[in-house]
Amino acid sequence: MLPTPLAAALATLGIAAVALWPSWWTLAILAAAVVVLVGLDALLAPNLQGLRVERDVSGSVRLGSSAVSTVTVTNTSSRRLRGTVRDAWPPSAGFGDLAPVAGPDARRDRHDVDVPPGERRRLRTELVPTRRGDRVAGPVTIRVTGPLRLAARQRSVDAPARLRVLPPFRSRRHLPSRLRRLREMDGRASVQVRGQGTEFDSLREYVIGDDVRSIDWRATARRGDVHVRTWRPERDRRVVLVVDTGRLSAARLHDEPRLDASIDAVLLMAALASHAGDRVDVVAADAGLRSRVTGLSGPRLMSGLAESLAGLEPALLETDWAAVAEQVRTIVSVRALVVLLTAIDPSTVNSGLLPVVRRLARDHTVVVASTSDPAVEHLRTDREDEEAVYTAAAAERAGVEREAVATRLRQAGADVVHGLPDEIAPRLADRYLALKAAGRL
Repeated sequence: MLPTPLAAALATLGIAAVALWPSWWTLAILAAAVVVLVGLDALLAPNLQGLRVERDVSGSVRLGSSAVSTVTVTNTSSRRLRGTVRDAWPPSAGFGDLAPVAGPDARRDRHDVDVPPGERRRLRTELVPTRRGDRVAGPVTIRVTGPLRLAARQRSVDAPARLRVLPPFRSRRHLPSRLRRLREMDGRASVQVRGQGTEFDSLREYVIGDDVRSIDWRATARRGDVHVRTWRPERDRRVVLVVDTGRLSAARLHDEPRLDASIDAVLLMAALASHAGDRVDVVAADAGLRSRVTGLSGPRLMSGLAESLAGLEPALLETDWAAVAEQVRTIVSVRALVVLLTAIDPSTVNSGLLPVVRRLARDHTVVVASTSDPAVEHLRTDREDEEAVYTAAAAERAGVEREAVATRLRQAGADVVHGLPDEIAPRLADRYLALKAAGRL
């Protein structure tokens, strides 16, 4: 039994009456009257044991989109049920505005209900998640009042529900332009841009900048002009994307961890490589294996990646790069493009990345992709006062150290791509297209 604010107001009036007629008997009579009225109202309130609650929510939604949690309340008792229902979700699930759908009471996670005996009501709560991953619902709490509105009964019912929030895939907007370039490379668009490959396609006249090794001397002698061979870019190549979920991926870039930028780059790369006819495998690891997606293609690949990467969280652990190399070896036995999405930092050399890159580069084409911190880039350009100049010098020194690490990675045989969080995905896609055009896959 829970007293309501109306019961508190009634008790306050009793105190005023005691002030007018000060007596212990007055206090006792008024207190007994309030207790009796509250108790009677609680007895007349509907019995919540005769209540059935069900909850339904869509299985998954992309970050930035909305989902609807529907709670169905069925009154199996013989009394009318008037009260409030709370559809509890964690704060990161967010709450939107469902006013056009379910009326003004659906603006929050609390809904006023009026259910006659034997009937049911559906209550809709709009969820707008602010973080990816699994959002687990709490209990559904029902509070009903008696006819006098002096007392209430409350009951919490477990109605399990889970909403998986998928990565937002913000770099999707870069996909059409990269697919257009891919079609141009493959000869399916009006512009014939041929890359190096192993499958002969056609002959064309030599232009300045063409590789002299592609000159067809027989065709040149026969036609009188210098002609070169063109090749179709190779298809059905292997692409292995490795996501570092170790401590370096936990660094906050704007309002999100570095890991989120890496996931976005993986989604763009996977979509592009899949359209190019290449086979894509994805591994996420730190001190141990966190996720692995292999053997999928087409729409199944993108949906499988979104589901697998949605629940990844950075771990404050050093990444075991030797174990990562072993994972790559078990996935591919032929030459492949191996992309390592991590942070280019002096500590990465000490954690064993450099020898692993050197070993992988002997058998594969290796690209190391790193996301830069926008805050550090801003500090490098700030010269407003003396303190800012010293801070800029420190930021510049850190940049020089990272560039030295990048140089050592290049010397070990890897290509290095780096950029801000909203730049790394398209830059990595451009590097993939350049490697494909050059016949290095």
